[in-house]
This record gives sequence, structure tokens and C-alpha cells, in this order.
Amino acid sequence: MMPAPGEPGGRAADARDAPPGAGRGDLVHNRVAMLRAERRISRREFAEAIGVHYQTVGYLERGEFNPSLHLALRIARFFEVPLEFVFSLDEFPRIGPQGG
Repeated sequence: MMPAPGEPGGRAADARDAPPGAGRGDLVHNRVAMLRAERRISRREFAEAIGVHYQTVGYLERGEFNPSLHLALRIARFFEVPLEFVFSLDEFPRIGPQGG
């Protein structure tokens, strides 16, 4: 019998051993870029409306920054959608035609 990952003699544990969404810190997926683009709002306009620097919006859209609960609620209110529509611990399914 082979040793389990991370046990002596076993291979090192890595992201393949973790459940989906685990092992990547506190990664929070979001639809901010999509919602902002749909409404044709610039990063600067959006940032001003929610009270942050425009670079913060860029970090948020690239997944390099997780908002506080308060900021997340302000973002959902701005787009007039439920919080869960904008933010998720799991990846959002792709919208549109699938390649294939």
C-alpha cells in the first residue's frame, strides 16, 4: 500500500489533493468586471461611486484583492443585485458559447 500524500515516503501534498477552492488562501471569485462592462462604467466612475481608489477596482477585478464585507455589500447595492450574484467562493460558470 502506498503512503498517503504528505506522509513519510509519500509524494508531497499539493493543490491536486485539496477540494475545489481550497489551498488558494482566501480566494473570492467575483463578477465585478462583467457587471461594470455591461453597464459601460469606467473603473474611475465605479471607484468613485463605491468610495475606493480606481486601482483598487483593478486589483478586485483581477482577483488580487478581496473586499471587506462592507465594501462587498456596497458593490452589490451599486449593481442592485444580491451579494451572491457578485461574489462566490467557487468559480462562476462561463457565460456564452463554449469552445469545442
